[in-house]
Amino acid sequence: MKLTQDNRLKKIIVVGDRVLIQPSKQSDKTANGLYLPPGVQEKEKIQSGYVIKVGPGYPLPMPADEDDLWKGKEEQIKYLPLQAQEGDRAIFLQKGAIEVMYEGEKYFIVPQSSILMLEREEEL
Repeated sequence: MKLTQDNRLKKIIVVGDRVLIQPSKQSDKTANGLYLPPGVQEKEKIQSGYVIKVGPGYPLPMPADEDDLWKGKEEQIKYLPLQAQEGDRAIFLQKGAIEVMYEGEKYFIVPQSSILMLEREEEL
């Protein structure tokens, strides 16, 4: 299978309560017209970006029913889903995020607890 722009992120699996976020392009100029060096922009405490992938959520404890022992392991694990969805714009704390480079692009792996706000475009 050939790696294309559309399918290059399909092989990534986000684990647990984490979210993969592509940061928004930061402006190098403030609202007042001051130019900021890249080091200042990257040290901001709050970042924003778009949710690319989400993990399955928080694992829930399994019930101690003996009837469940005959089922496969994949049926036993249940997750509480995350609020974040692919395509959401997220405002998150930089402190809780881990920066990664993948295929020459910068992304953040962010636990849901570090996300402050989500903006979702819903059709009316």
